[in-house]
Parts: sequence; C-alpha cells; structure tokens
Amino acid sequence: MESTAVAGEKLTDKQKYDFKRAIEEIRQLHGRGTELISLYIPPDKQIYDVAAYLRNEYSQSSNIKSQSTRKNVQGAIQSILSRLKAYKKPPPNGLVIFVGEVAVGGDQTRMTQFVLEPPEPITTFLYRCDSEFYLDPLLDMLTEKKAYGMIVIDRSEATIGVLRGKRVQVIKNIQSLVPSKHRMGGQSALRFERLIEIAAHEFFTKVAETANEVFLNMKDLQGILIGGPGPTKDYFYESGYLHHELQKKVIDTFDTGYTDEYGLRELMEKAKERLEDLDLMREKRLMQRLLEEIRKSDGGLAAYGEEEVRRDLLIGAVDTLLISEGLRKRRIGLECTNCGYKQVSTMEKPPENLQCPICGSQTSITTNVDLIDEFYELAEKVGTKVELISNDSEEGEMLLKAFGGIAAILRFRTGG
Repeated sequence: MESTAVAGEKLTDKQKYDFKRAIEEIRQLHGRGTELISLYIPPDKQIYDVAAYLRNEYSQSSNIKSQSTRKNVQGAIQSILSRLKAYKKPPPNGLVIFVGEVAVGGDQTRMTQFVLEPPEPITTFLYRCDSEFYLDPLLDMLTEKKAYGMIVIDRSEATIGVLRGKRVQVIKNIQSLVPSKHRMGGQSALRFERLIEIAAHEFFTKVAETANEVFLNMKDLQGILIGGPGPTKDYFYESGYLHHELQKKVIDTFDTGYTDEYGLRELMEKAKERLEDLDLMREKRLMQRLLEEIRKSDGGLAAYGEEEVRRDLLIGAVDTLLISEGLRKRRIGLECTNCGYKQVSTMEKPPENLQCPICGSQTSITTNVDLIDEFYELAEKVGTKVELISNDSEEGEMLLKAFGGIAAILRFRTGG
C-alpha cells in the first residue's frame, strides 16, 4: 500500500482518509518476535546512505540467536533494499517503510510491506526492529493542528477548554469564592461590596493565570473565544486580565447560559459564524442542509442509504455526496467458475465460506475494495462533490448510525 503527499500542499480529505486507513491497518499488525522493521527516511537523506546503513544492519542481524527471527529480519531488510532501488532520492516529505513477517494465526506468518509518503516532512532518520511497527511520528501528523482557546466565565465559576479540529477538550473548571450579593449581618454595605470586588478580582486573576499557562505555549493557537452569561465575560476581557499576547488573540465574546463543560459546547455553537473555516462547522452546515431537505413533505433534494444513493449517483443526480469517515465496509465481488454465478455485495470483510449458493462449488473473490473508495470513484465520473463527515460530532454520528454512513444532497429529484 502506498500513500502520496506533496510537501507544502494541504492534503485533500481523501488523502487524509487514505492515510488514516493505512495507519489503522498497520496498527493491527503484530510480529511473533522483534521482526517488524520501521524505517523513517527524511527528505534530505541520501538513498545510498540508507542502503549502506541497511547492509550494515543485515550483517549485524547474523548475530540473532533465533534462526526464524534472523531469517525474517534479513528477509525484511532485503525487501527494503529492493524497494529503495526505485528511488533516486526521497520524496519531498521523506519516506516511511514498514516491512516484516506478521502473525496470522497459529504458527503462520505472512510478509507485509507498506510504503508511505507522509503528509508532513520526516525530520529524523530512524530504523527500528520490534514486535510492532513504530507509528508515533505518523500519529502526531494526524493530529489537528489548529486550536482555539475557550473560556466561559461568570462570578461563580469558570471553565477553560480547547477546541481542536472537531473536539472540545475541557482543561480546567475553577470554582470561585466570590460571596453572593446577600449581605452578612454586622457588615456595612460598602465594606461588603469591597470584599466582593476583592474576591472577584482574585478569582479573575486566577482564571487568567490558568489560561496564560495553557494558551501562551500553545504554538498552534489560532484565537481565543470568551463566553458566559451577563456582563462578567466582557468585564474580564476588557479589564486586561489575560496576558497581553493572549489579549490580542481574543476573537470575540459570546453570550452563553452556562459556564461549565456544557457552556464550552454552547460557546462553540455561538461562535460558529466566526469560525467558518473549522471543519466541524462546515460539516454541521452540510448535515443541517441534508436534514432540512429530508423534513420537506415531498422528501426534498435528499437521499440516504447505500443503495438509494448509489442509484442516484449513477444517473448523475447527486450534487454533494456525504460519507461518514467511520464507515468500515468493503465492496466484495464473488464469482463461481463452475456455473458462472456472480454476486457483488457490501460487507465488513470477505466471507470465510466461499461456496457457491447455486452449485456448491468454490467461488473466488473478483473484487475487494473499500466502500468509500468505490463511492469516490463513482462520484468523480459524474462530477459530484464528496464530503467526508467525521463521527466526532452529533451530526456525524447521526450520519453513520441513522443513515448508514452514506447520504446525498441532490441536483434534482429522482422520485426514489
């Protein structure tokens, strides 16, 4: 399996999906011993230097005591050396190669090889031989880089969080010690008001110090959103409690009814017009449009479910195809060479029993493709736009569970 990316270019949703799927597949593989080789080659590393390093490792591997492990490691190294002959130099972002004998049950193993061109440049040359493939550098590349700081605050509590990609992460909830407006007996009104303001100032200072600790060292911080009920949020912002560098990053203040974790999610909703570029907001708009069409009395310009959407796609009726990233199905084609029986079905994995339902003979698999890949190919033929919807949001989860992971906004009604 190979995945390609060009340095400096933003990955398409499809490239991101293919890369994620490759990582998912690789993560499930295990060796019987330290026989799986992970090789990370930076873009500025000379291929002949890498080959020389591998030949030295091949020589060193002769000292491995276990005969089977020694044989498998040397076989993997030879496989990598053979693959490297196709390259005069590494691709723009470098090259990652995973090779080794993976366990498939019992005492059986099979040689597996993955060659990936990562979405970001490899910075360090690395060779590792272990019972699992080393994926940490690639997993870091999949992390959404844009982040927004979030603060919801009133005089009773504050919650600090981070909106990263499609996830709201709660960092800290801070309860205040600010007295209520009900005056305790024996205290003058002025003295009591002064105590309230001192306690409020100390609370705001504590919230700001926590926010400064969290956000100042966050390299990918795009901006800060502040929310809460009433005027407290505006006072907190306008009084300059935050560090001056963070003060400049505040996008706006927003009215929210809560100041806990729910308040952070409410803040995300209230701020969506200011965060148009966030994938989550784009996905929400698409799903809301789909639901609006479905709710129409005539069914509107909407279709959902694999078969219905496939039919509309084939006749060019689909304007925008919505597919869940969580869809894990394959399009499997079976054929019987004895009686000519053919079948194409969607399933999670190829069937173990390949007997023909007509004559009982053994059938063979003629096609085995990822369902998302198939729909992408169909969409490309008819000029349909494809939107991959994550299942991190409520709308994305609805697409996967309620609509089978596939839906469409149509160009025209098909009467289906």
